[in-house]
Amino acid sequence: MASPEYKIPLRSVTIVVLALLSLGIHLTVNYLGGYGYFRDELYYIACSRHLAAGYVDQPPLSIFFLSLARIFLGDSVFAIRLIPAIASALSIVVLCMLVRKLNGGRTAAVIASLSFIASGQLLAFHAYYSLNSFDILFWLLAAYVLVLLADRATDKTWVLLGLILGLALLNKTSAIWLGAGIGASLLLTRLRGHLKTRGPYLAAGTALLLFSPYILWNVAYGFPHLEFMRNAVSGKYSSLTRSRFVVDQFMNMNPPIVLMALLGLCWYLISKEGRRYRFLAVIFITVFVILLLNPHSKSEYIAAAYPIVLAGGGVMAERLGQRWGQAVPLGLGALLVLSGLAAAPFALPVLPVETYIRYARMWGVTPSTPENQQLSELPQFFADMQCWEELARDVSKAYLSIPGEERLTTVALVGNYGEAGALELFARKYPLPRVISTHNSYWFWGVGDTNITTFIRLGGSKDSYSKNYGAVELAGVHTCRYCMPYENNLSIFVARQRRRPIEEVWGESKHFE
Repeated sequence: MASPEYKIPLRSVTIVVLALLSLGIHLTVNYLGGYGYFRDELYYIACSRHLAAGYVDQPPLSIFFLSLARIFLGDSVFAIRLIPAIASALSIVVLCMLVRKLNGGRTAAVIASLSFIASGQLLAFHAYYSLNSFDILFWLLAAYVLVLLADRATDKTWVLLGLILGLALLNKTSAIWLGAGIGASLLLTRLRGHLKTRGPYLAAGTALLLFSPYILWNVAYGFPHLEFMRNAVSGKYSSLTRSRFVVDQFMNMNPPIVLMALLGLCWYLISKEGRRYRFLAVIFITVFVILLLNPHSKSEYIAAAYPIVLAGGGVMAERLGQRWGQAVPLGLGALLVLSGLAAAPFALPVLPVETYIRYARMWGVTPSTPENQQLSELPQFFADMQCWEELARDVSKAYLSIPGEERLTTVALVGNYGEAGALELFARKYPLPRVISTHNSYWFWGVGDTNITTFIRLGGSKDSYSKNYGAVELAGVHTCRYCMPYENNLSIFVARQRRRPIEEVWGESKHFE
């Protein structure tokens, strides 16, 4: 490759503009309202009312962030989605800083950032509040600090890497794969010399210390997170295959993004200039192999590793432009913009539902889900953003049909955390009973101390409930065309005279998945 001396320097103003571009995209979509709360967002809001050292399905860090956001911003859709929007901008900043450390210029930063923004999966991860937007940021920060260590290692920098890894683990346990990738890079690249110093062990110790509250929480409660993962793999993810994991990289990330990732891997592994940073390729390859060895990995699990190689892809594109002319990066940039615009409606709730359905049919895209679930006209990602307020309204009507004094001893016992979270959140707008559920962390929160005489139950049939209740009556039906099919035509029952007290069976009724 030609010497990088002809590149246009990467200045701070360029980084700010690229970050604002990403932020502006998400703020615009959030302002337009999207499709409403995502199922998991309702659950995370509920978790933020029960701050703890751990939860069945996640460590506590993102929940603490959400709790703070709710204090200062509220819990509207726009408010909670402002946080991942800001995270997307911060990730662009770190991505550009990484490009600059790789000796990339303005062209490299623009191409890498466009790759980030045009990725369907990365777009989707910043479109709603979840662990994933923070996960991507932590992986990029770890890669940046690792490059700093490769240039000049100090104990303070190793401790900084440990802090980032520890926070990444406190956010999402899949950061273990990042740790495995860093470990492999220490063994297989020029970084191995650091194993003779105390630096890597300081980093590992720091990460373990930060992550220890969640480890201790799991020990204290019988490792519920491991039970959750076992159930998920054997249940809702059991239909996933290795071939689908590979194919879905193209479908979910966007084909040009995979191309840019491959260019990045080539730059790290083949080019004389890039081989200095080969350890970044080793991280990506290690994570890919780990996930491929698992027969039921979701394709999105590797998404956080992509920006690390997209940085190298941006530098590679810039170097190709220096050798073969600026038509190369210009062409790649145009391809990224056009493909990103085409993919955006599949990742962001930006089109009206009917328009989205027509758009998907035009492209021949059928609704999809990584879980063993029946679908209707929308993919699960968008279906899980539909009709939660309507569900709360319909349950409220059933609740108001119960005599006044009896309502004081009525609870809604529902089957999943989406329903539970929706009823709790919209209780500020509609009269609704207290909510209990056996799903994930709701099971830990228990049945409460209030005497319970009456239960509102969702779904199922009168005959099935009559086995556990002496009196069951249908109080309404919730319908929703675009939600997940199992939330549509949902019967709402009022059940009384429970044959066994709920407190007596609660311990055997947990549902971790």
